[in-house]
Amino acid sequence: MTETDTRVLDWPLPRTSIDSPPAALAELRQGPPCKVRLRDDQYAWLITRHADVKQALNDSRLSVDDQNPGFPNRLLLKLEPRIQSFWRMDPPEHSRLRKMVMVEFTAHRVAAMRPQIQQTVDALLDEVERLPRPFDLYQSFALPLPCAVIGRIFGVPGEDMADFQRHSNALLNQEAPEEAFASYIATTQYLDRLCGERDLAPQDDLISRLVTDYMRPGLLSREDLVAMVRLMLVAGHETTANQIALSLLTLLRRPELAASLREDPSTVRPLVEELLRFWSIPQDNVVRVAATDLEIGGVPIPAGDGVIISIPAANHDEAVFPRAAEFDPSRDTRAHLAFGHGVHHCPGGPLAALELELALLRVAERFPDMRLAVPAEEVPFRTSSLVYGLHELPVTW
Repeated sequence: MTETDTRVLDWPLPRTSIDSPPAALAELRQGPPCKVRLRDDQYAWLITRHADVKQALNDSRLSVDDQNPGFPNRLLLKLEPRIQSFWRMDPPEHSRLRKMVMVEFTAHRVAAMRPQIQQTVDALLDEVERLPRPFDLYQSFALPLPCAVIGRIFGVPGEDMADFQRHSNALLNQEAPEEAFASYIATTQYLDRLCGERDLAPQDDLISRLVTDYMRPGLLSREDLVAMVRLMLVAGHETTANQIALSLLTLLRRPELAASLREDPSTVRPLVEELLRFWSIPQDNVVRVAATDLEIGGVPIPAGDGVIISIPAANHDEAVFPRAAEFDPSRDTRAHLAFGHGVHHCPGGPLAALELELALLRVAERFPDMRLAVPAEEVPFRTSSLVYGLHELPVTW
């Protein structure tokens, strides 16, 4: 792609407010897709309007394969084939591999996990209650909850999850590409060993079932198994942990929301959906490349051009969500795209929503006097990661 316009913005776009997506997105959304300049002087099309984003997410002519020329390279490193498992594969291979794990994350299976997740929430909050104050609610609750849940599903020993979490955090950091790649190697080596152990001695966990049902019969290579598990583990706790932390921050800044939960727990469902829409934590990790010529929003996109699909921009589109910058749990959020759309829709969405629901309900109920331990403007936000969130959430009561 060549750049011919007089004004092209650099991507990623900077945030001017911690409470909203980059301000430039609102202006860009008034027009069709436009070109932005990436860090390696590559150009890509930025999709911002809700209708265009939804079309792009559902368009099979846009490839997720990062081996294709023109694919937007966010970390400035040469990526190995299959580095992201089925996340970076197109159908039919994507569909074949995704089916292997989807059965574990259906709404029915997730609903059956509710008592166990509730037990984990309560156990963590028992520990929180004993902590000296002030303390960090992110490290003591928001992060360990999804780590425990996804680790239990896949069979990752609890004592290993801290190291895995540290590496996955580095994996998503756009400011330190060499460190990100080193963490990719470390997590890959660890999971390769773990998959080998489950091959020798299967247990009651998802890795063992994938080994037994798919790897041993030759339907899944060990390389693809490791990549699949890495993807699901990283996505299964990093995104959920930061969504929980930002959601708890919202309750702490607006105590009337927590009071409403205590008075009527059924209000948690619309609250969760609005939190997902409002924060829209995928920052710039939804990227594609045009496999053939196509058109989005009236703009021709030639084959080989990179495409960045902005979930935050779509979820703050005034044409779909009036007064989108305002947090309003009473709004109709059914059109939000926090979990994506189309064949690459996030398989862990129901699980993340349940964890978020239980976390908010129990914190509101058990800690009615909890408050921020620092001024709201001093809460450290995480802006350089592919997943928006918090570094800390200092609280007391």
